[in-house]
Amino acid sequence: MSEPLTEELLNELVSSSNLDKFLDEHQKDMTDRTLSDYLQQLLTEKHLKQSRVVRMSGLAEHYGRELFSGKKCHPDRDKVLSIAFAMALDCRETNRLLSAAGVSALYPKSRRDAIIIFCLDRGCSLQKVNEELYHFGEETVC
Repeated sequence: MSEPLTEELLNELVSSSNLDKFLDEHQKDMTDRTLSDYLQQLLTEKHLKQSRVVRMSGLAEHYGRELFSGKKCHPDRDKVLSIAFAMALDCRETNRLLSAAGVSALYPKSRRDAIIIFCLDRGCSLQKVNEELYHFGEETVC
């Protein structure tokens, strides 16, 4: 099920003449989702196994379990990016994951983020994005 883009919701909101109607129609689109809820949704949608994602992300097994279960709710940004690459997320999904984790979204005016976005768009692995970041003198994800 595809979620509307933030920009689409914003355009509809500002052009709406009736706030009650807008809120009623988009109630499902405006719920704050937890990191663990979104991770579980992605696992289901992409037919992935949590253990494999955690292993591919390079995170410690117990830490990964805590993230996916909701016991650990505030990971740092690079840990979330590691999971995004391990799940082969696109840029939109990655930004939603970052938002659910309470950290900043990818910003194309940031040199490091631009490299990460480029790699996400091309389906690169975590190893490949780290190679690219290192090549350009930026801090690696992990």
